[in-house]
Amino acid sequence: MAPSLDARRRPRAARAAAALAGAAVLSAAVIPAAAADNGTPAPVAEGLYGSADPKFDGVFRQSLAFLAQHATGVTPAPKAVDWLAGQQCKDGGFPGFRADTGKACDPAKEEFPDQTAAAVQALAAVGGRGAQVTKGLDWLKSHQNEDGGWGMNPGAPSNANSTAGAIGAFAAAGQDPAKVESKGGRTPFDALLTFQLGCDASEADRGAFAWQAQNGKLNADNFASAAATTAALGKGYLVEPADKENKAVQPLNCPGGKPKDAPAAAQAAAAYLAKKLAGSGNHLEASMPGAPKGPDYGVTADAVTALAAGGHRDAAGRTLDWLRSKDSKTAAWAKGDNGKGDPGRLAKLVLAARAAGADPRDFGGTDLVETLNATGPKPAAVENTTDEEQKDDKGSSFGGWWFAAVAFVAAVGVGFLFSNRRKKQS
Repeated sequence: MAPSLDARRRPRAARAAAALAGAAVLSAAVIPAAAADNGTPAPVAEGLYGSADPKFDGVFRQSLAFLAQHATGVTPAPKAVDWLAGQQCKDGGFPGFRADTGKACDPAKEEFPDQTAAAVQALAAVGGRGAQVTKGLDWLKSHQNEDGGWGMNPGAPSNANSTAGAIGAFAAAGQDPAKVESKGGRTPFDALLTFQLGCDASEADRGAFAWQAQNGKLNADNFASAAATTAALGKGYLVEPADKENKAVQPLNCPGGKPKDAPAAAQAAAAYLAKKLAGSGNHLEASMPGAPKGPDYGVTADAVTALAAGGHRDAAGRTLDWLRSKDSKTAAWAKGDNGKGDPGRLAKLVLAARAAGADPRDFGGTDLVETLNATGPKPAAVENTTDEEQKDDKGSSFGGWWFAAVAFVAAVGVGFLFSNRRKKQS
């Protein structure tokens, strides 16, 4: 389905919000100047995590915070859950943020698959919001493209990241994404696999995913590869800790074509990520237009989650160890642009650490969970972990070898940007 003429003529601010909904939340860079809104910053609402302007990331950072808290036994405050649920539009979709929830949403400009998928996963995790979860899933189903995937806004061509987010939403709600068929009889996995590079690509790029074809060509994209690797395994942002057994990565077997099914696609993409990480000092470099040179902390954290989801403990552990290190300089980055702590960034690191079997409460000397909790309303409940349970957690974390690294300080997460290729598609 091609975007309508009206969609292509949307105002700049709407285009920026649409792009950010699908991509920027997982990148290390800040929003380029072209994406900035010239209006007055949106007020920070009661119940919302973080003190920075929520105009572009309110729903995402709240959703990620809830998922990280759920993963670590924290129950968010009722008013925080009310805030996220209250962002939902009447038809079930979610915006990036709306300051006035009494005003009806504009379905063509203010509702996005990526935001909706994140919110559905979060509300499914916290529980007690079944009606909102169902409405969100119904909205996603009604905006599924004929190829089985989703674009960054309704009617836009499918891309790997938006499709991956929707897969995670259905999975989080206990539904099999493979059974979510479009009117054309295609599933989300059918769409997702069309973005993977096969044996006809360069050896370095085989198994990678593209965000979307550009001028008919698929280009390897680390952001898309991390998201698609996890989604191809039928998982969302919240990944259960990896088993103690380590699985070796399996590169795409060439000559040949592309992986024929989702599990094989995940294997090939994991091998791409592992090789890419190993070749750049166990982290990924920023590659999006407009991003400053240096590590892409958010996508690196996503790669940890993706590798852990596939059981590749050693590869995930080496990368997570880098994120913990003092030399990585992620501690300052996690504080956010205002220096008060970025809940989205902290949440991404909590989720990555837990998926890899590490303890987010003892992460290089930093309690990421406590730091995250401090960015929002006081939690309704926090589970206490016994000393014995903490020892078990450390013992399961890659042999516990990094718990001796007391000099490490870490925190990493997500920032916000949209690339030129996203702008072109909006």
